[in-house]
Amino acid sequence: MKTTLLFTEIAFLFTTLLGAQISAEEINTLKVATFNVSMEATNYKALGMEPSDEVLQHVLSTGEHSQVKNIAEIIQRVNPDILMLNEFDYIADKSKGVEAFVKNYLNVSQRGLEPVDYPYTYVATVNTGEPTKFDLDNNGKAEGFGGDAYGYGLYPGQYGMALLSKYPIDVDSIHTFQKFKWHHMPHPQVPVIPDKNGNTGQDTPWYDVEEWAALRLSSKSHWDVPVKVGDKTVHILAMHPTPPNFDGSEDRNGKRNYDEIRLMADYLSPDKGTYIYNDNGEKVSLTENARFVLVGDFNAADIGDKHREGVIEQLTEHPLVNNDTIPTSAGGAAVSGAEFSNRFTAYWGARADYVLPSRYGFHVNDAGVFWPAKTSDLYRLVKDREASSDHRLVWVSLSLEQDK
Repeated sequence: MKTTLLFTEIAFLFTTLLGAQISAEEINTLKVATFNVSMEATNYKALGMEPSDEVLQHVLSTGEHSQVKNIAEIIQRVNPDILMLNEFDYIADKSKGVEAFVKNYLNVSQRGLEPVDYPYTYVATVNTGEPTKFDLDNNGKAEGFGGDAYGYGLYPGQYGMALLSKYPIDVDSIHTFQKFKWHHMPHPQVPVIPDKNGNTGQDTPWYDVEEWAALRLSSKSHWDVPVKVGDKTVHILAMHPTPPNFDGSEDRNGKRNYDEIRLMADYLSPDKGTYIYNDNGEKVSLTENARFVLVGDFNAADIGDKHREGVIEQLTEHPLVNNDTIPTSAGGAAVSGAEFSNRFTAYWGARADYVLPSRYGFHVNDAGVFWPAKTSDLYRLVKDREASSDHRLVWVSLSLEQDK
């Protein structure tokens, strides 16, 4: 009887220790994802509503929109711990915006899947659709919105950003850079109209003096959102630079995309970010040995015909950034004859969306792009633009290493 009791006690102790070990492993493993969900008003034209943030509010309130249900299913299947959403319209009342998405779609089982919950969320204003008094697109009319907004948008908050997390967000330590002026960056890429005769020094500035002095760099915003994962802090560095097209020979969007990416590259470099100030006017940049994960739709291909040399390399070849494991998919591999198409994250053929961890403090376990092959039953979730989005969810699984 004593032997049996001893065996029971040993078994109980072993089970308890094993449980503690599993818990420790769980909190030290982190899956981070980014997803351009294209949940902005013009995506829902069939509703017949004028473009505004009220369109997404309506969609989120029902829990029944098929496209959003597919987006929720994708998220439930990947089940990231931290999720960055691009093109999720800014809605100031979170109960009608990001929290409604969590409650009415993610907390509800899609196709029998386990619901997911994100008790911590963060949203903030963006430059898209934020009107100016200028004729920034030089079409002869100062229209306030569209190409004359601080970032292209038909209404304030279009193409916004939202962060969802299973771990607490250190709200008091968040830094945003929505209002950072482009001309305050050292040696910015100034858009100019090339001289027709090719005379160097005779180029015409695209923006006049007053416009250039007022123009903000970020087309949406740049965020540093610290997340508390156990006793460690992970800085989520989020952005959505403008596409490097929809312009002319002045290349104003291409140059802006370059400098938007540069701002984040400088921010995470302790020796280069001294010029950067946040929206409170405070000079800030990351300190040495900080854990960070860069996330978002960066609109910058790393290879192929859409690649612009030296742009995304500011991050992918940065000594503090780990780009060794490139997320891939079977679905992406099949969309093009190019051997690198397995890394595509958008149906139009490019790696545009990135999850890039710091070299410090992480070990990369795995990575992927949710893009099922046509032979998969899950292909229905990505089969066309109307199924979910023109982008794919990208994820990276990380182990948090001990501080050195």
